[in-house]
Amino acid sequence: MGAAVCDTGPVTQPESESGRAPGSPSAPPNALPSRSADGAPETPPGPPARTPWRTALLIAIALAVVAIDVVTKALVAANIALGENIRILGGAVYLTQIRNAGAAFSMATGMTWLLAIIAVAVVVFIVRMAPKLRSTPWAVCLGLILGGALGNLIDRIFRAPGVMQGHVVDFVSLFGPDARYFPAFNAADSAITIGGILLVLLAITGFDFDGTRHRGRRRRDG
Repeated sequence: MGAAVCDTGPVTQPESESGRAPGSPSAPPNALPSRSADGAPETPPGPPARTPWRTALLIAIALAVVAIDVVTKALVAANIALGENIRILGGAVYLTQIRNAGAAFSMATGMTWLLAIIAVAVVVFIVRMAPKLRSTPWAVCLGLILGGALGNLIDRIFRAPGVMQGHVVDFVSLFGPDARYFPAFNAADSAITIGGILLVLLAITGFDFDGTRHRGRRRRDG
């Protein structure tokens, strides 16, 4: 008489304590990449791609500053005599003509040749950085600084008393004539000052040259 055969159902392998069958590949719960709503894998955010328009923006701003600086200096040199002061805005501003051998706001007088070399170095540095720009605010700031440096450098090269020693034309005197209360300045000086202040603000608020924000990175890392 044959032995009875009992059907115990499909044979299953015992599971380990972790809930996976022995021999199955182990993987952490988050091994699979996260996916967006449409099913595409999500990638961590990175710096913005390089785009030529940021370089074009920098160049456009620099050229605009140079044009304004050259035109205003030419008008002042043609219409205002050295030492003459024209009172406007109730005396808050005086238009004058002062030849400055120093840096912006009449600083470092007597070091004209060194200031010209520094201006050339600044121009070369910004021009080399321009193709790597990934931040629009940085493009604006560097465009202002580049235009201001070029504007005053043109005076250093082409104005008397000689090449790389030319005196810069300053024509805005605040609160009194002849730069009595505040150093006289020009459009190029203004652009350099505004660009420098904006760069400091970008650094304080965490905007980097590559288009990222370092404060945001620290929060993500935390």
